[in-house]
Amino acid sequence: MQTLFIPAKRKIPFDKGKIKEIAKKLPNKIAIAYSIQYKDFAKQIAKQLGKGKVTQITQVLGCSKLKLPKKANAILLIGSGEFHALNLALQTKLPIYILDCYNLRKLSESQINAYKIRLKASYIKFLNADKIGILVSLKPGQQNLNRALRLRKHPKGNIRRKKSYIFLGDNINISEFENFSIGSWINTACPRLRDDNTNIVNIKSE
Repeated sequence: MQTLFIPAKRKIPFDKGKIKEIAKKLPNKIAIAYSIQYKDFAKQIAKQLGKGKVTQITQVLGCSKLKLPKKANAILLIGSGEFHALNLALQTKLPIYILDCYNLRKLSESQINAYKIRLKASYIKFLNADKIGILVSLKPGQQNLNRALRLRKHPKGNIRRKKSYIFLGDNINISEFENFSIGSWINTACPRLRDDNTNIVNIKSE
């Protein structure tokens, strides 16, 4: 059976007046990143702001790393939530503005610092763990079984001398973690999973 993915687009009536007011609150040179649902809206905004203000426009994924021109002074993320915004802040060290429909807000330093502390706490738990579980999703696009097998068969760095076990599932339910005597979990699936539990580190963190 072939799986077909159809992105659900967010339909937002375009208002040039509101975008003009939002533009006044943004730095002179910005890169635009957008979630796939906001693609059409993002392109309309980029077109109105013009090449003089917009240095780049690109789709952002959970695990993507953006290559941004040095002349960008900030990033305008068009989407909802803070997952992508926090990742972009750590990657680029640039100010991050979030535009959800016509609501503009700037990601604060306190939010970024709290996220850094959370990631550090997860990593410390991983370092101190004797047993680790390697999470593998069976969902298309998230399945990294071969990478998990290589990680377990040829452990490197801080994974050496730890007992490791591979856990496979179509849906990963973090509430079931307490049923296993595992000190820390390495996630090979959707990177968002890390933000749901402080015992999880993403595989790219190791």
